[in-house]
Amino acid sequence: MAALAALGVSGLLGGFVASCTSQGTGVRDEGPARGSASGEETPSASPSPAPPRVDAVRLLMDDPDIDPEVKETLRLCTSDKDSYPVDAIYGNLTDGGRDDVVVNVLTCGDAVSIGTYVYRPEGDDYTNAFRSDGFPVYAEIDRRELVVTQQVYSDEDPVAAPSGEDVITYRWKSGDFVEQGRVHNDYSKAVGTESASPPRN
Repeated sequence: MAALAALGVSGLLGGFVASCTSQGTGVRDEGPARGSASGEETPSASPSPAPPRVDAVRLLMDDPDIDPEVKETLRLCTSDKDSYPVDAIYGNLTDGGRDDVVVNVLTCGDAVSIGTYVYRPEGDDYTNAFRSDGFPVYAEIDRRELVVTQQVYSDEDPVAAPSGEDVITYRWKSGDFVEQGRVHNDYSKAVGTESASPPRN
């Protein structure tokens, strides 16, 4: 990143020098920048207000369709009152008038996602629109689509080393999430292993 930043600065400086050395009068002093015809400065745009956040843990605990074993993991990971093992992602997936909420439930120790859920706004509350209780599974929002990544294991795979993953894309249509595409990735078995000794002459 530092190298890219340095390259960007060098490019900007190069452009500035070129403008000063090209034919013509070069950079001219035009006085203070003008904001408007009346001479008043144009006010800078105010930052957009942060969208309202929800209590993701409460959404899960109040949902009767959530697996009881998943609810058992919804305990504080540390003494910090905000250290529940959940990720909450906000975005427009279902045109519900407010942001939908994607909630991923993780394990405290190694942050492996064991369940993912989507809640869509309905009146003043939220309702469950998608669920996947798996091990491990994680969902994200990509523009207006729900992207769910599921690890794939063979019979010999340890938990820490799956054989691959399925990446499934869903789009909200006619009141439900409909699968749009699926990509499977096989992981290399050579990564993380010691290189073989070179053959002897």
